[in-house]
Amino acid sequence: MEDILLNMKPARDYLVCVDSDGCAFDNMELKQKECFCPATVNVWGLQNVSRYAREAAEFVNLYSKTRGMNRFPALVRTLELLGARKEARERGYVCPDLTPLKKWIAETDSLSAKGIREYAAAHGGDMDPVLATTARWSAEVDENVERIVHGVAPLPGVKEAFAEISRFADIVIVSAASHEAVVREWSAQGLLEHITVVAGQELGSKKDCIRKAMTGRYAPDHVLMVGDAPGDHDAAGSNGVQFYPIIPGREVESWARLRGEAIERFRDGTYAGAYVDGILAEFDAVLREEPNW
Repeated sequence: MEDILLNMKPARDYLVCVDSDGCAFDNMELKQKECFCPATVNVWGLQNVSRYAREAAEFVNLYSKTRGMNRFPALVRTLELLGARKEARERGYVCPDLTPLKKWIAETDSLSAKGIREYAAAHGGDMDPVLATTARWSAEVDENVERIVHGVAPLPGVKEAFAEISRFADIVIVSAASHEAVVREWSAQGLLEHITVVAGQELGSKKDCIRKAMTGRYAPDHVLMVGDAPGDHDAAGSNGVQFYPIIPGREVESWARLRGEAIERFRDGTYAGAYVDGILAEFDAVLREEPNW
């Protein structure tokens, strides 16, 4: 698809990038538990260890510091955690050799199913069996999402916050979900009114999307990333811009604080320092490094 970020025309002096799943929408649990986990169990043949596969997937994608990671690195982490778990090994599970998948992740510019197909075409046309299974898994996830995820309203305060932010800043959606899914979900809720560009996984990592959106357009201290995951924080830090966390489990409070005080601090230059450090400490405390099994 056309890289709309490279052709974006700024209308304001500030830029606010916003994540979608788990940030503007409280849909992470729905997607992970009802769409991703069933596809992982089905496509990767984990029926005999489904309980432990679900626990591993939910830890990786919801409750740990890898929350919000792109689906493909998260899949690797999930299968490897499952392979390291005693109970799963006792039931015969052996983690497959994920070397081809890791190699693709390291080399691709597009962590998407389309990226897998393009990678295979560039390497002789024959897709490695592990990559083929990954592509089939990703397609099943997308089918589940399209079938199951609908009618999810934005978190309370989101629409009001966008209306206020849009008075002085352009707003770009930066998501690891597919562009089609983000547009469908945001359009259904009438949320695209104040949005400048929607950037899904097809346009690159969140780090790359922020860089492409801001370069040559906005000063770094005029850019803010809003997200619910450590990866969002890392993407902001890699570009030298500020980050505001939507804290898992405290989403409504987080949006109220963004609208009530953080946005104005960002605009008047008093956001960085002790103020945001205190919020980041709250954010860091809610996600774990290692599982408790």
